[in-house]
Amino acid sequence: MKFLILNGPNLNLLGIREPDIYGRRTFADLCAFIEATCRDEQIECELYQSNHEGDLVTKIQQALGVFDGIVINPAAYTHTSVAILDALKAVGIPTVEVHLSEISEREEFRRFSYVSLYAFETITGKGFEGYAQAIRTLKKKLNRN
Repeated sequence: MKFLILNGPNLNLLGIREPDIYGRRTFADLCAFIEATCRDEQIECELYQSNHEGDLVTKIQQALGVFDGIVINPAAYTHTSVAILDALKAVGIPTVEVHLSEISEREEFRRFSYVSLYAFETITGKGFEGYAQAIRTLKKKLNRN
């Protein structure tokens, strides 16, 4: 089983950006956590982060026939990107959306997710553990199919 783990804009600034919301752990810490979770679950993974919407769309398109599942934190593009939604729909790869913070409790504009229109599950507000939950949820769904 092989998963693509996508992270959107500003997640590379974890530990610096709004630590009261996102915590003090860094993006390198998040990557190590994800890799350890995948290793424990016997899942091969590739991690990718970009601050550019088109790069994320291209990576999703390139995932077709390569990855069994996608875990995505589209970050700010959650609330704005029909392009990411359309790419996910086009490739048809099972997807779980994840957010470190509880987006439903933040500013009004952060409460709608385009990606949630495709993802079969959205996990929010659980910090790093949300990624582990997303990986396990995706694995269970794929094992059932």
